[in-house]
Amino acid sequence: MNPYTIFNQTELQRVSDGMTRPLLENCETASHILILVWPQLGDFDSLEYAWWLQREGEKLPPEKLAIRAVGIGSRASGTRFCEYTGFPPQNLFIEPNGELHHQLNLYSGLNLSLPGLDPAQKAWLNLLLMCAGFGSPGTLREVFRGYRGDRQAPQLILDDEIIQGTPLPAFKGSFFQLAGGNGFQRPFELATLRLRNMVEVLSNWRTYVPNSAYLTQRGGTFLFDNKGQLLYSHRDPGILGFAANMSQPLSFLSLMETDSFPSTH
Repeated sequence: MNPYTIFNQTELQRVSDGMTRPLLENCETASHILILVWPQLGDFDSLEYAWWLQREGEKLPPEKLAIRAVGIGSRASGTRFCEYTGFPPQNLFIEPNGELHHQLNLYSGLNLSLPGLDPAQKAWLNLLLMCAGFGSPGTLREVFRGYRGDRQAPQLILDDEIIQGTPLPAFKGSFFQLAGGNGFQRPFELATLRLRNMVEVLSNWRTYVPNSAYLTQRGGTFLFDNKGQLLYSHRDPGILGFAANMSQPLSFLSLMETDSFPSTH
Protein backbone atom coordinates (compact mmCIF):
# COMPACT_ATOMS: atom_id res chain seq x y z
CA MET A 1 0.00 0.00 0.00
CA ASN A 2 1.18 3.54 -0.79
CA PRO A 3 2.64 5.09 2.40
CA TYR A 4 0.49 8.19 1.93
CA THR A 5 -2.65 6.02 1.98
CA ILE A 6 -1.51 4.45 5.24
CA PHE A 7 -0.81 7.84 6.81
CA ASN A 8 -4.09 9.25 5.55
CA GLN A 9 -5.96 6.44 7.31
CA THR A 10 -4.00 6.69 10.57
CA GLU A 11 -5.40 8.22 13.75
CA LEU A 12 -3.20 8.44 16.84
CA GLN A 13 -2.99 10.23 20.16
CA ARG A 14 -1.62 13.76 19.84
CA VAL A 15 0.82 14.84 22.53
CA SER A 16 -0.41 18.43 22.88
CA ASP A 17 -3.95 17.60 24.06
CA GLY A 18 -4.12 13.80 24.37
CA MET A 19 -6.84 13.59 21.72
CA THR A 20 -6.87 10.89 19.05
CA ARG A 21 -6.77 12.73 15.73
CA PRO A 22 -5.97 11.99 12.06
CA LEU A 23 -2.24 12.15 11.51
CA LEU A 24 -2.60 14.36 8.42
CA GLU A 25 -5.13 16.75 9.93
CA ASN A 26 -4.42 20.41 9.02
CA CYS A 27 -1.75 19.50 6.46
CA GLU A 28 -3.90 20.52 3.49
CA THR A 29 -2.56 24.04 3.02
CA ALA A 30 1.15 23.17 3.05
CA SER A 31 2.97 22.70 -0.25
CA HIS A 32 4.80 19.64 1.11
CA ILE A 33 4.28 17.14 3.93
CA LEU A 34 7.08 15.51 5.90
CA ILE A 35 6.16 12.45 7.94
CA LEU A 36 8.73 11.17 10.41
CA VAL A 37 8.14 7.72 11.86
CA TRP A 38 10.56 7.54 14.76
CA PRO A 39 11.58 4.59 16.94
CA GLN A 40 11.26 4.89 20.72
CA LEU A 41 11.16 8.55 21.74
CA GLY A 42 14.13 7.81 24.00
CA ASP A 43 16.14 6.49 21.05
CA PHE A 44 19.33 8.25 19.89
CA ASP A 45 17.83 8.63 16.41
CA SER A 46 14.60 10.31 17.54
CA LEU A 47 16.38 12.85 19.75
CA GLU A 48 19.05 13.64 17.18
CA TYR A 49 16.52 14.00 14.35
CA ALA A 50 14.48 16.45 16.44
CA TRP A 51 17.67 18.40 17.18
CA TRP A 52 18.32 18.86 13.46
CA LEU A 53 14.74 20.00 12.86
CA GLN A 54 15.06 22.53 15.68
CA ARG A 55 18.34 23.78 14.22
CA GLU A 56 16.80 24.29 10.76
CA GLY A 57 13.39 25.41 12.04
CA GLU A 58 13.49 28.92 10.60
CA LYS A 59 13.97 27.49 7.11
CA LEU A 60 10.88 25.27 7.45
CA PRO A 61 7.77 27.52 7.70
CA PRO A 62 4.52 25.53 8.17
CA GLU A 63 2.95 26.90 4.99
CA LYS A 64 5.87 25.41 3.06
CA LEU A 65 6.28 22.17 4.98
CA ALA A 66 3.83 20.46 7.32
CA ILE A 67 5.79 18.21 9.67
CA ARG A 68 4.21 15.34 11.57
CA ALA A 69 6.12 12.84 13.68
CA VAL A 70 5.10 9.54 15.25
CA GLY A 71 7.17 8.00 18.03
CA ILE A 72 6.86 4.86 20.13
CA GLY A 73 6.02 5.63 23.74
CA SER A 74 3.28 7.23 25.82
CA ARG A 75 1.90 10.75 26.06
CA ALA A 76 4.23 11.31 29.02
CA SER A 77 7.13 10.23 26.78
CA GLY A 78 6.02 12.71 24.15
CA THR A 79 5.62 15.56 26.62
CA ARG A 80 9.11 15.04 28.03
CA PHE A 81 10.54 14.68 24.52
CA CYS A 82 9.02 17.98 23.37
CA GLU A 83 10.17 19.80 26.50
CA TYR A 84 13.73 18.59 25.95
CA THR A 85 14.01 18.94 22.17
CA GLY A 86 11.65 21.85 21.47
CA PHE A 87 9.68 19.77 18.96
CA PRO A 88 6.07 21.11 18.76
CA PRO A 89 3.77 18.81 20.79
CA GLN A 90 0.87 19.52 18.41
CA ASN A 91 2.92 17.84 15.65
CA LEU A 92 3.92 14.74 17.61
CA PHE A 93 1.74 11.64 17.79
CA ILE A 94 2.16 8.53 19.92
CA GLU A 95 2.30 4.94 18.72
CA PRO A 96 2.32 2.67 21.80
CA ASN A 97 3.23 -0.60 20.13
CA GLY A 98 4.83 0.08 16.74
CA GLU A 99 1.79 -0.95 14.71
CA LEU A 100 2.30 1.86 12.18
CA HIS A 101 5.95 0.84 11.80
CA HIS A 102 4.82 -2.68 10.93
CA GLN A 103 2.27 -1.42 8.41
CA LEU A 104 5.06 0.48 6.67
CA ASN A 105 7.38 -2.57 6.79
CA LEU A 106 10.06 -0.63 8.66
CA TYR A 107 13.00 -2.59 10.02
CA SER A 108 12.11 -4.08 13.38
CA GLY A 109 15.75 -4.68 14.27
CA LEU A 110 17.77 -7.75 15.12
CA ASN A 111 15.57 -10.62 16.28
CA LEU A 112 17.82 -13.12 18.06
CA SER A 113 16.54 -14.87 21.15
CA LEU A 114 17.63 -17.15 23.95
CA PRO A 115 15.44 -19.60 25.87
CA GLY A 116 13.72 -18.05 28.87
CA LEU A 117 13.91 -14.42 27.77
CA ASP A 118 10.77 -12.33 27.94
CA PRO A 119 10.11 -9.74 25.16
CA ALA A 120 11.81 -6.90 27.04
CA GLN A 121 14.92 -8.97 27.82
CA LYS A 122 15.06 -10.17 24.22
CA ALA A 123 14.87 -6.56 23.02
CA TRP A 124 17.74 -5.55 25.32
CA LEU A 125 19.91 -8.39 24.04
CA ASN A 126 19.28 -7.43 20.45
CA LEU A 127 19.76 -3.72 21.14
CA LEU A 128 23.20 -4.33 22.65
CA LEU A 129 24.18 -6.45 19.64
CA MET A 130 22.95 -3.75 17.27
CA CYS A 131 24.97 -1.11 19.11
CA ALA A 132 27.99 -3.35 18.41
CA GLY A 133 27.11 -3.37 14.71
CA PHE A 134 25.29 -6.69 14.38
CA GLY A 135 22.19 -6.36 12.23
CA SER A 136 22.76 -2.61 12.20
CA PRO A 137 24.95 -1.61 9.25
CA GLY A 138 26.75 1.71 9.57
CA THR A 139 26.24 2.12 13.32
CA LEU A 140 29.87 1.78 14.37
CA ARG A 141 31.02 4.00 11.51
CA GLU A 142 28.56 6.67 12.63
CA VAL A 143 29.65 6.39 16.27
CA PHE A 144 33.28 6.90 15.23
CA ARG A 145 32.31 9.90 13.07
CA GLY A 146 30.90 11.54 16.18
CA TYR A 147 34.32 11.32 17.83
CA ARG A 148 36.66 12.06 14.93
CA GLY A 149 34.69 14.96 13.41
CA ASP A 150 33.45 15.50 9.86
CA ARG A 151 34.54 18.28 7.51
CA GLN A 152 31.50 17.59 5.31
CA ALA A 153 29.15 18.46 8.19
CA PRO A 154 28.40 21.92 9.63
CA GLN A 155 29.58 23.18 12.98
CA LEU A 156 27.08 21.89 15.52
CA ILE A 157 27.80 23.93 18.64
CA LEU A 158 28.18 27.71 18.70
CA ASP A 159 31.35 29.09 20.25
CA ASP A 160 29.41 31.00 22.93
CA GLU A 161 27.01 28.14 23.69
CA ILE A 162 27.26 26.67 27.20
CA ILE A 163 27.28 22.88 27.18
CA GLN A 164 25.48 21.40 30.16
CA GLY A 165 23.67 18.17 30.96
CA THR A 166 26.67 15.85 30.57
CA PRO A 167 28.82 14.19 33.27
CA LEU A 168 31.43 16.88 32.50
CA PRO A 169 31.47 20.33 34.10
CA ALA A 170 29.70 22.99 32.01
CA PHE A 171 31.93 24.43 29.29
CA LYS A 172 31.69 26.80 26.32
CA GLY A 173 31.44 25.65 22.72
CA SER A 174 34.65 27.53 21.91
CA PHE A 175 36.45 24.61 23.60
CA PHE A 176 36.03 22.62 20.36
CA GLN A 177 38.24 25.12 18.52
CA LEU A 178 41.15 23.39 20.26
CA ALA A 179 40.24 20.23 18.35
CA GLY A 180 40.68 21.81 14.94
CA GLY A 181 39.08 25.19 14.40
CA ASN A 182 35.51 26.06 13.46
CA GLY A 183 33.06 26.06 10.56
CA PHE A 184 32.71 22.26 10.44
CA GLN A 185 31.86 19.39 12.79
CA ARG A 186 34.88 19.22 15.10
CA PRO A 187 36.18 16.07 16.84
CA PHE A 188 34.02 15.08 19.85
CA GLU A 189 31.37 17.71 18.99
CA LEU A 190 28.65 15.31 17.85
CA ALA A 191 29.68 12.78 20.49
CA THR A 192 29.07 15.47 23.12
CA LEU A 193 25.54 16.10 21.86
CA ARG A 194 24.86 12.38 21.90
CA LEU A 195 26.23 12.10 25.43
CA ARG A 196 23.87 14.86 26.54
CA ASN A 197 20.96 12.99 24.95
CA MET A 198 21.99 9.77 26.65
CA VAL A 199 22.13 11.45 30.07
CA GLU A 200 18.66 12.93 29.48
CA VAL A 201 17.14 9.56 28.58
CA LEU A 202 18.83 7.52 31.29
CA SER A 203 17.77 10.10 33.87
CA ASN A 204 14.14 9.72 32.75
CA TRP A 205 14.17 6.16 31.46
CA ARG A 206 10.72 5.03 32.60
CA THR A 207 9.17 8.13 31.06
CA TYR A 208 10.89 7.81 27.70
CA VAL A 209 10.63 4.02 27.42
CA PRO A 210 7.47 2.71 29.09
CA ASN A 211 7.76 -0.60 27.19
CA SER A 212 11.24 -1.99 26.44
CA ALA A 213 9.88 -4.59 24.01
CA TYR A 214 10.26 -2.13 21.09
CA LEU A 215 13.82 -0.98 21.72
CA THR A 216 15.15 -2.31 18.41
CA GLN A 217 12.40 -0.95 16.14
CA ARG A 218 13.72 1.47 13.51
CA GLY A 219 11.95 4.35 11.80
CA GLY A 220 11.61 6.07 8.45
CA THR A 221 11.26 9.40 6.65
CA PHE A 222 8.63 10.21 4.01
CA LEU A 223 8.33 13.45 2.02
CA PHE A 224 5.21 14.11 -0.07
CA ASP A 225 3.92 16.91 -2.25
CA ASN A 226 0.46 18.32 -1.53
CA LYS A 227 -1.13 15.74 -3.83
CA GLY A 228 0.25 12.82 -1.84
CA GLN A 229 2.97 11.97 -4.35
CA LEU A 230 5.97 10.41 -2.62
CA LEU A 231 9.05 12.53 -3.38
CA TYR A 232 11.51 10.85 -1.04
CA SER A 233 11.70 8.09 1.51
CA HIS A 234 14.37 6.65 3.75
CA ARG A 235 13.99 3.49 5.81
CA ASP A 236 16.44 3.32 8.68
CA PRO A 237 18.75 0.29 8.29
CA GLY A 238 20.01 0.40 11.88
CA ILE A 239 20.85 2.54 14.90
CA LEU A 240 22.13 6.03 13.97
CA GLY A 241 21.00 5.44 10.40
CA PHE A 242 18.05 7.86 10.31
CA ALA A 243 19.33 9.70 7.21
CA ALA A 244 20.92 8.73 3.92
CA ASN A 245 23.43 11.55 4.50
CA MET A 246 24.23 11.72 8.19
CA SER A 247 26.57 14.68 7.63
CA GLN A 248 23.59 16.70 6.38
CA PRO A 249 20.50 14.75 7.53
CA LEU A 250 17.96 17.21 6.10
CA SER A 251 19.64 17.70 2.72
CA PHE A 252 16.82 15.80 1.02
CA LEU A 253 14.52 18.79 1.68
CA SER A 254 16.21 20.53 -1.26
CA LEU A 255 13.91 18.38 -3.39
CA MET A 256 11.09 20.75 -2.50
CA GLU A 257 12.84 23.40 -4.59
CA THR A 258 13.82 21.22 -7.54
CA ASP A 259 10.73 18.98 -7.78
CA SER A 260 13.10 16.10 -8.44
CA PHE A 261 12.06 12.53 -7.92
CA PRO A 262 15.09 10.53 -6.75
CA SER A 263 15.33 6.88 -6.02
CA THR A 264 13.96 6.11 -2.57
CA HIS A 265 15.83 4.16 0.07
